[in-house]
Amino acid sequence: MQERQLEILRAIVDEYVATQEPVGSKAIAERHPLGVSPATIRNEMAVLEDAGLITQPHTSAGRIPTNTGYRLFVDKLAQVKPLSDAERRAIETFLSHSNDREDLLVRTAKLLAQLTKQVAVIQYPDEERVVLAGTANLARSSAQETAASIFPILEALEEQVVLLRLLADANTHVQVRIGDEQSEKNLQTTSLISVGYGIEGQSSGALGVIGPTRMDYAQTIATVNAVARYIGQFLGGSSHG
Repeated sequence: MQERQLEILRAIVDEYVATQEPVGSKAIAERHPLGVSPATIRNEMAVLEDAGLITQPHTSAGRIPTNTGYRLFVDKLAQVKPLSDAERRAIETFLSHSNDREDLLVRTAKLLAQLTKQVAVIQYPDEERVVLAGTANLARSSAQETAASIFPILEALEEQVVLLRLLADANTHVQVRIGDEQSEKNLQTTSLISVGYGIEGQSSGALGVIGPTRMDYAQTIATVNAVARYIGQFLGGSSHG
């Protein structure tokens, strides 16, 4: 795949995440300094479509990324944006007010859901138990989603055993599962970003974020990573538990 095609794919993902609207060649030419004409972009978009990386929904002139396109974006193109000092301080301050381990994890789930605007799930350290926050974000994430498409996701999220399975293979590296890469059938319209947390590099629990496949992967990966690190620090520096 040529560099220019990758840049156009990146532009399509960025635009679609930002606008939730199919992306046309004109929008890319106007908003991304690729130095090529809309006609050239259209030609490259045809190549990306043939490769199964983007698709044309219904009769729209624009294109949206496919799950394969998102996977290539995450593997090759997503530049993880480090959190700003203000964001890091906000996380530290918010978590430092927790009274005990239980409170810390409930607060963390709420914070993670707020920061990512997705559903957050956190497994208790060394326990078969999870805390969930932000399920309302699912309904909020798009007016295009119907109740019928959200219902199976909510149903899956109500099952502790499903949530534990989601986080079962989390380790010290952030993992991204996109769409049908997820083993839970009811969650195959979503993406999961997960990572383990613990003290001194040992994973004792895990946390993750579940949201639509068009989520802002770079920002969400950075947030999930940072929050996991902070939980490890708080658990390591306290006698809670």
